[in-house]
Amino acid sequence: MTMWLIMSKMRSSMRIGDTIKTAYRGMRSNIFRAFLTMLGIIIGVGSVVLMTGVGESMEGVILGQISSLGAKSMVIFPGNGGPEEGAATARPGYDSMKFSDIEELEKLESVANMAPVIFIPGDTNYGRESSSPTIYGTNEKFFSNQSIEVDQGRLITEADDEKVKFVAVLGPDVVEDLFPGSNPIGKRIKIADRTFTVVGVTESVGTQFFQNADERIFVPLSVARSVTGQKHLSYMTFEATDTFDRAFADVKYVLRKRHGIVNPEEDPDKDDFTIRSSAQAQEILGTVSLALTVFITFVASISLIVGGIGIMNIMLVAVTERTREIGLRKAVGAKGRHILLQFLIEAILLTFVGGIIGATMGVVLSWLAANIVHQFLASYIFAISPIAIVVSLLTALFTGLIFGINPARKAAALNPIEALRYE
Repeated sequence: MTMWLIMSKMRSSMRIGDTIKTAYRGMRSNIFRAFLTMLGIIIGVGSVVLMTGVGESMEGVILGQISSLGAKSMVIFPGNGGPEEGAATARPGYDSMKFSDIEELEKLESVANMAPVIFIPGDTNYGRESSSPTIYGTNEKFFSNQSIEVDQGRLITEADDEKVKFVAVLGPDVVEDLFPGSNPIGKRIKIADRTFTVVGVTESVGTQFFQNADERIFVPLSVARSVTGQKHLSYMTFEATDTFDRAFADVKYVLRKRHGIVNPEEDPDKDDFTIRSSAQAQEILGTVSLALTVFITFVASISLIVGGIGIMNIMLVAVTERTREIGLRKAVGAKGRHILLQFLIEAILLTFVGGIIGATMGVVLSWLAANIVHQFLASYIFAISPIAIVVSLLTALFTGLIFGINPARKAAALNPIEALRYE
């Protein structure tokens, strides 16, 4: 009995092997048509792999930028919408943050390293050389909050702020613009028609939130106040000493109390300030990544469905063209399930090969895109999602199985006598 089972299994495996070979020969009989049939699958799988690769690379860039801001860094913008596109401050309520707010916030145990910021408008000049950087008036705590290190010279100190010293710390791109090939330390530059002495150069930070963070100049806060006459803050940074939630709640309470805001329903539109943290940025990134993944999946699904319909149509044509072949196979003993399996395997082979080609194309295009973007954005590196590749290939196989069932059943149901008579 055991020997009979073994022999039966061997015969079954041989029949399956023959069926696979027959299906493969059927696909190879018209390579060009097979390729056109696979095109929808290739595009669908390739799109998924490419777009998820781009998404992985961009996520890496943004996460790197978030981490560079400091593990517990938080920011307060005036207004209730964060900074507007191309604007230094938020609106409405862009002048809502006062210097007196800092004094009260510094009393909180849940926050530390308060660093107010004032933007100074104007260009920067050294001799005939000029630059148009973003000019920050701030204190020494800002550098700690933003994880900014010095490359040459020194950073702004508390003494600079107290004595209203006209000193400046330059970003590396500003140095390249004003002092190409020379040391800037000790040189005197013009900022908003005032003379400043360069005391330091920051290390390169790169791009932060799609803005060049190396094209900045830092001067003492007291100097910025005297130059601009500004009585409100452009924004401020600080660090949470405990949890983000506690710091967030404490800061909101103090600012609402000082600004006379009654907001028990926690409606952000009623506030004249906006608080952001690195944790919130990560949450936003996660939400955006999820939305992007869903969108990509939807687009790819359309391509796969179109490809599946193409496979079904071509397999129906193949059944018609090979009617006599099917009749002959049945006449020599092939069962309906063997014919069914043959055409199902043929459909699955088409989608599998199409999926492999699509995945390969997606990886190559993602790599090429990464190399191009890396020239302009150094933190952008090639990344690919193995899960996306596996899922897209499995989806392609499932598509072939679903859309191959109807042609396979039609082939299996053919009457051998009528099939042999077919012209």
